[in-house]
Amino acid sequence: MNAPATNLVPAVLPPQYRQRNVHFINGQAVEPASGEWFDAINPSTGQAFAQIAEGSAADVDRAVAAARAAFEGPWSKFTPAQRQRVLLKLADLLEAEFADIALVDTMEMGRPITPSRMVGDIIVRALRHHAGLATTIHGYTPGNSSPVDLTALVMREPVGVVGVIMPWNGPIFCAAWKCGPALAAGCTVVIKPSEHGSLTPLRFAELCMEAGFPAGVVNVVTGHGEVGAAISAHPDIDKITFTGSSATGQKIIAAAAPTVKKVTMELGGKSPNIIFADANLDVAVPTAASAIFNNSGQVCSAGSRIYVERPIHDEFVARMREFAQGMVVGHSLDPATQIGPIVSARQFERVCSYLDLGPREGASVHLGGAPLTEGYMADGYYVAPTIFGQVQDGMRIAKEEIFGPVACVMPFDSFDEVIARANDTRFGLAGAVWTQDIGKAMRAVKAIKAGTLWVNHYHTMDPAVPFGGYKLSGVGREGGFEHIESYLQTKSVWIRNDI
Repeated sequence: MNAPATNLVPAVLPPQYRQRNVHFINGQAVEPASGEWFDAINPSTGQAFAQIAEGSAADVDRAVAAARAAFEGPWSKFTPAQRQRVLLKLADLLEAEFADIALVDTMEMGRPITPSRMVGDIIVRALRHHAGLATTIHGYTPGNSSPVDLTALVMREPVGVVGVIMPWNGPIFCAAWKCGPALAAGCTVVIKPSEHGSLTPLRFAELCMEAGFPAGVVNVVTGHGEVGAAISAHPDIDKITFTGSSATGQKIIAAAAPTVKKVTMELGGKSPNIIFADANLDVAVPTAASAIFNNSGQVCSAGSRIYVERPIHDEFVARMREFAQGMVVGHSLDPATQIGPIVSARQFERVCSYLDLGPREGASVHLGGAPLTEGYMADGYYVAPTIFGQVQDGMRIAKEEIFGPVACVMPFDSFDEVIARANDTRFGLAGAVWTQDIGKAMRAVKAIKAGTLWVNHYHTMDPAVPFGGYKLSGVGREGGFEHIESYLQTKSVWIRNDI
């Protein structure tokens, strides 16, 4: 149902945030070299509520120089235990301030306030997890077969200066998720937040200073594409970590190639959610709905292709439709809202173009299929939760990442058929299987080409568990020890023993 804009959390910036927000470089607030600014827009209202510095290559140069100086200077003197200590302090500071952080994220990118508050737990856990890993980095002494009496040592060292290019669908989450392991490894960072999610990453950098990180360890340059391009190609940046679309990821990889930077890419998805006939629909229906409608479908691993075994297809569609009709669509600052606005006017237009495309391709509309424009929603970027039926795998709505609250529900008849269809995609980020037959579940898990599979569940993540994709969905993994390893270099040392 659509909620009236009443009982809203006040949309007032907390005192530690500014109406005009500059870069954070070398521990200081820095005006943009361009002297230009852009507006932070609340997608619930379409209204500007703050200004943000428009960055340029000159600002990136300054931030990278600060990061390099800190990496080779004071930060290099921190022991693993000292890095652990400041990361733990940062986690405490974020936890204490998270109500304000959640409010600002919600104001800027539109995630409903209740789930914005709930994400604080995994963010704080992630930082504490990474703090623990800071003291577990180790090398080893392998045996060797040299004819000379030599000892071989394998050492691990921080990769250096890291460019962190972030999406808008989880500003504070990505700041902590990406920077935590980089800092634990001993790297320094230059963050480019999304232009639709810059305020809490700036606050993250300020809290790093309060926690005891030296100036220059964490830097933030806000802006648009010029900033990301400058970071991607910068000769003094050693690694890029990026989350966003596959198309942008490909451009970043190309820009990083001349200097052979390390890259970690968490890219797009068109994830299959497979419902077998023996699935527990009491759990599968609401979970499948949440898997695509959570954060208005603006989640890279969203379960957007729902394959339902034919004997239960009609029942599943009817139940999902009924469940989705009961979800509260409304202003993101209403604690009752479950589905808020799309992040921006541009993304809203893109999602609406797919709503128009679906019926033209031959799909039927079980629910939604249109923007919401009544009352206050006319000023924001609202889209009704949408369920398309009669979808063919070759349709664009079934093949392309929409990044909106749009589900394609399709019947299937056999195990082999649905696995082949699930894998018939350029993406391979995630997926799910619903069945009470563990043998069938494990056969499906082994057969589906994706980096994360859930069985009888969807969308759980944990900092101890790797996350990333196959094919166009990415390079490398975030989470687990593999995450911190991606910020380390390996150095081999040979010591002759007989002289």
